[in-house]
Amino acid sequence: MLLHAGTENMAALLRSARLLKFSPSGLRQITGTKRNGPLLSRVYSGAVGGRRAGVCSLQGSPVSASLSSRVWPYAAGCVRSYAVATEQKDEASTVVQSKQAQQFDWALTKLDSSVRRTGRITKTLLLRIFHDICRTGYPSGNQALLLLRSCGSLLPEMPLAERTELAHRVWEKLQELGAQYDVSHYNALLKVYLQNEFKFSPTDFLAKMEAANIQPNRVTYQRLIAAYCQNGDIEGASTILGFMKSKDLPITEAVFSSLVTGHARSGDIESAANILSVMRGAGIEPSPDTYVSLLNAYAEKGDLDSMKKTLEAAESADCSLMDRDIMQVIATLAKAGQQQLIPNMVEHLRHERGYVPDAMNLCLSLITLGQEDTAFTILKTFPSLQSENNDSVNLGNFFFRHCINMDTSLEKISRYCKEVQDTNLHTTPFTFTLSCALEAKKIGTSLELMKLIKEQDLPIRPHYFWPLLTQSVKDNNPAGVVEVMKGMQELGVSPDIETLSSYVLPVFPTIEAARQTLKDVGVSVDSEAFLCSEVRSMAVRNLSEVYTLLSDPSFPSLDLSSFRSSLITGFKKSADVQSMVKITELLYKDERFSKGNSKPAEAAAYFLYNLIDSMSEGQVQAQEDKLRSFFNQLQAQNVTISLTIFRGIKNLLESYRSPELIKDVIALVDAEERVSRGIVTATSHMTGIEGRLPALENRLAELKAENKPLGPVLKQVIQALSAEENLQRALELKQQHEEEMTAGIYAILISLCCRHNNVEEALNLKREMSRKDSSVALNANKYIALVKTLSTNDRVEEAVDILKEMKEKEVVLNDTHNTAIFHMLNGVAAKAGVSAVRRLQDTIFTLGLTKLTANLCSPWVTAYLDSNDVSGALEAALECKKLYNQLPRIHDIIVALVEKGDTDLLQKAMDFVSQEQGEMIMLYDLFFAFLHTGRYREAKKIIETPGLRAKAGRLQWYADKCIYNHQMEPLEQMVEMTAKLFECDRDEMYSYILRLCKETNDWQKAEATWTKMQEENIIPRERTLRLLADILKNNGQEVPFEMPETWYEQAATIQVDPPPPAPTEEIGANYQGRLLSLCKKGRAKEAFEMLKEAEKKGVALTPSLNDQLIRALLAEGAIEDALVVKGIAESHFPGFKLSDIANNLLIISYSKRGQVTDAVEKLKSMLQADHVPSNLAITRLIQGLGNIGDVAGIQEVESIIKGLGTNLNLSSMVFVNNTALAHINNGDIESAVELLEGLYTSPDCTNPSISFIFRKVLQSDNDKALDKLSVMAERLANHFACYRPATDLFLQLLDMGKLEDAKFMLARCNAVAEQKEALLSFVSQKAQSPGQIGKIKELLSLVPDFADKEVLYTYLMKCHVLDKDLTSAKALHEQMQKEGLAVNELSLKRLAGLYREAGEAVPFPEPPESFKFYADKLKEKAAIAPVTAEE
Repeated sequence: MLLHAGTENMAALLRSARLLKFSPSGLRQITGTKRNGPLLSRVYSGAVGGRRAGVCSLQGSPVSASLSSRVWPYAAGCVRSYAVATEQKDEASTVVQSKQAQQFDWALTKLDSSVRRTGRITKTLLLRIFHDICRTGYPSGNQALLLLRSCGSLLPEMPLAERTELAHRVWEKLQELGAQYDVSHYNALLKVYLQNEFKFSPTDFLAKMEAANIQPNRVTYQRLIAAYCQNGDIEGASTILGFMKSKDLPITEAVFSSLVTGHARSGDIESAANILSVMRGAGIEPSPDTYVSLLNAYAEKGDLDSMKKTLEAAESADCSLMDRDIMQVIATLAKAGQQQLIPNMVEHLRHERGYVPDAMNLCLSLITLGQEDTAFTILKTFPSLQSENNDSVNLGNFFFRHCINMDTSLEKISRYCKEVQDTNLHTTPFTFTLSCALEAKKIGTSLELMKLIKEQDLPIRPHYFWPLLTQSVKDNNPAGVVEVMKGMQELGVSPDIETLSSYVLPVFPTIEAARQTLKDVGVSVDSEAFLCSEVRSMAVRNLSEVYTLLSDPSFPSLDLSSFRSSLITGFKKSADVQSMVKITELLYKDERFSKGNSKPAEAAAYFLYNLIDSMSEGQVQAQEDKLRSFFNQLQAQNVTISLTIFRGIKNLLESYRSPELIKDVIALVDAEERVSRGIVTATSHMTGIEGRLPALENRLAELKAENKPLGPVLKQVIQALSAEENLQRALELKQQHEEEMTAGIYAILISLCCRHNNVEEALNLKREMSRKDSSVALNANKYIALVKTLSTNDRVEEAVDILKEMKEKEVVLNDTHNTAIFHMLNGVAAKAGVSAVRRLQDTIFTLGLTKLTANLCSPWVTAYLDSNDVSGALEAALECKKLYNQLPRIHDIIVALVEKGDTDLLQKAMDFVSQEQGEMIMLYDLFFAFLHTGRYREAKKIIETPGLRAKAGRLQWYADKCIYNHQMEPLEQMVEMTAKLFECDRDEMYSYILRLCKETNDWQKAEATWTKMQEENIIPRERTLRLLADILKNNGQEVPFEMPETWYEQAATIQVDPPPPAPTEEIGANYQGRLLSLCKKGRAKEAFEMLKEAEKKGVALTPSLNDQLIRALLAEGAIEDALVVKGIAESHFPGFKLSDIANNLLIISYSKRGQVTDAVEKLKSMLQADHVPSNLAITRLIQGLGNIGDVAGIQEVESIIKGLGTNLNLSSMVFVNNTALAHINNGDIESAVELLEGLYTSPDCTNPSISFIFRKVLQSDNDKALDKLSVMAERLANHFACYRPATDLFLQLLDMGKLEDAKFMLARCNAVAEQKEALLSFVSQKAQSPGQIGKIKELLSLVPDFADKEVLYTYLMKCHVLDKDLTSAKALHEQMQKEGLAVNELSLKRLAGLYREAGEAVPFPEPPESFKFYADKLKEKAAIAPVTAEE
């Protein structure tokens, strides 16, 4: 409190002083900083005293008590707005403090990393950190200081005024959020003012500090002196200097450096030079900063001789100036208009380490200040970069980008581009600059640059014009689009398909309007691009028009792939099955729509596969009737598909749990192809049983003739007949072999009868099965199918008996079966009516077969709605509420009432909902009904009801409904109407629109949504930004923001919080330091004991340190101890949450221990908290589930991960491999084989590796599984020409030391020896670890010539070096020389190192470059080799 007594007098003294006049020529100085250490620390540190502090008597103007009045123009009120500190608020809770500390550490590390790498901070990064801090709502003082200090010279790409404006914005916003400001914040603001040359009143600044009860310190006065000196007012500076002397405050080097600048700018250059003598007299040696200040003073005057003398003086004083110092002088010369002297200073640049980032920042600052020519001069001093692989070097990308951003004249940009191109510093400067202009939406500049590019005989691509069309598309402005199209025509660029489809046609009301307008402009409307765009546009709107257009004989050839996705979208949206059939038949027959040598039938068949593949499980189930009708009509038109395509579609339908459609698809397969023996031979690699039927029937006859047991073969025949839907033949066989019938065969026949709706046979078979063995039970799916068949054929009571039997035999139903029951009840509702559904529902709920849900109650209501009996539907819903406490389909009922206009019933429904569920739920139901029916005005009145608040669950329900049905308009209306809804999560609302945009691949709408979010000043969550970025990237668009880092990228930035101040601070600090040290050394158990000791003494450690200990314990597998620590932390900090790293480690630990249920629950809790688990945690969890054989668990995790809406870059084989392993561990090897065969025989198979499965099976000595997998691998190799599984097995056998088995495998599948890439990959993998050369040699003994000797010898040499086997390495070297093989530099480098380690002289010249250099050279050679071979 040294300054407290004199502060008021100081402010009064300054009020009487005249104000400074601002001199725009002053150079920003970073004064009084240390010249070593990290750049961020230098810029952020306060003023540093000289070597010896002291007070000097100045020979300049003395301090006077009666100073004349002065005037300094300043921005009125600016300081007044930003210099008021907040009132002291209650201390934040410990949890909030911990959160603040962690966030500060993260932000500091991000900024520090940016400054270390580039010497600057981008505006995007700073704003992102600012928004993140604001979003937490509890900004700390450190965070405020960090942001304020970043608003100065660290932002060279921002104009000075914008920097200051940003600083004011930060100050005001953080103050509003409760940040507590102290003197350091005011000093930081002063520093920013100095760096940004901002006009302000020191008098008012001090007065506001007084009003906020903030006492100025030495740094405050130093910076006020710098402000006066920056503007040449020595008198004002002397006033403050005198005050500092009176208070015995040290006068540091920073003050002297400021006085040099002040005297020079006041016109007294001699006094400026004398300051150095005064410093020495005060016992302070001038530092480089002082010499730089003097150099800047001479530079402003253009005094080259004095500058040279000053440089010599600095050198003689052993005060070396760095490149960064010289760059400050160059900047001063440029701003002072002394460009002719700049070459003299450039000569003094020594190109020290770090020169390039410093020079880049100088260039950026100069461009920002309008000194582009000087910046270009500096750019040409950059050291030339040599590319090791002869790739082109593009120097100056940052330069051209900033020139565009600062609107540098095109004449200058063109000159710069030509010069760097002519001097081979940049290969494509014009094209790069154009991309920058397009990115910055500089339309005029972009068009002019395109003209220049054309003059350079460089191509102009259609996508260059997309950014110019974007705004017109957003505004639905045809005139704007036409203008750009004219520009394209002038440049001789024809629009391509994507340009027309996405940016031109959407703005016109009709295709005809677009055709006529474009024709008038001169765009060809007969081109393939326009025709394809026309078809795309029609396909998503009207299929009948598409058929009319395509079926016209005059329509030219057009490859199906160019409009397939749009046609599929149209198929999914349309109910016009007839047009779908006509179009598919046309594609099947007409050669105009198939490319190359492919046949139309093949293209149409793949189109059908792509159609099913593009649909989700829910879409297939919802459109099952439409698809069945579609397939049946295709069969009627004699459209056929191959067995391969059928197999793919069948696999998809099975994965979608829609097996009922398979019989409709198999009908499309040509009958002869299915039964012909010749075709069976040709397609014997198929995994199905359709083609084996004749052979099976022959085998059955043979067994009967030999009087042998028929059971297994009979079952296979019945299965084959069931697959072919041949009920009649199956029943005939059943009659012929009554005695051989088993429960399994009866079950197959019952299911087949149900599919054919043959209720009598199904019942008879069921009775026969029960007579043979009354204890036998069908599986749940077959019971449900039988109930559905009986109910839809007016046999409801028998269906009820079946349900009772299910209860008696304790048939277990899971969630999948509940879904099947729901679909079954809906089918009954559609065909048998209300009474049947009501009877079945009562029975199911009374027996307790399944959990009672609104979904299962809904078919009762559905039966009424389907018959358009809204009144009955309402009564049914009310009855459900009374009986089962469920209110099914109330939304659909209210929608129907609104559409019907029945106000009485609507009022009844609303009264009931209000009474049962509350008025707020009633209002939401009405709101959604109005939205659904397009009555937006009424909906707006509802949502604006006073007192209504956001119900996140309800809003999400309706949003999900809109997303599923692709209803953008009501979704947008909902988001817009809820803008002022109390407690409405606006980021969440906009994320719904983005999810739909991703579903529909509508990047324009996503971009418009982003604009709306900015207008609404919404701070988006990271997941929202990732979602938007994915949409834009997938469509080739620039992402307009910096991508947020994932948790594992941020993990490295997490630091330990300092101990909180407390009465036991010293004890706590001691514990925390020791405990942290133990954690880092891997001694987690000792740390745990120390924590318990601290707990006994009542010492609470910080949340982050508790988390650190939990992570250390989990890394050692000590789950119980980790949970104890978690409990202790929660007892001290009620809001304590584990970090993402700890949560991931907990999932991994649970999984390794086999506690997969706990691991899955932890995964779900992470996702609910919007945290993304790591790939490693997910992988370990899936492996844990696989180890215990939990197939359903793996499927559940896969479903969860796929539903995240973010790309985790997790291989799908993780799920496939572990699902197969789970089947094997369950003893169900057949299912594993079927899964893997289905994978390798699917049309889009990429031949992934299944080494993991073979390794696990071999390690567990599961011979049974190994035998069956071996047979599968051989079958795939011999019949499919799919050799990856066989190769994987061969290499795993070799790796496990089973050499004889590997030989046997190779003998059975000779083609394995041809899989050179996989074999070489094995060698490469083994060459990474010592002691593996034996396995490589064994492989070479079995397959000698699978790779070039030069390549193999390189790996062998690496192995010898890893094994430190000099003798073998020498022998290999000699062998290579004898065989005349050139030894590459990498091998020689490795061998030379081995010689040196052994203490022997190297007998050959050692390659001089690094290992990496020669490794990269070999990679480049390997990449070029295939190309050369092809040429």
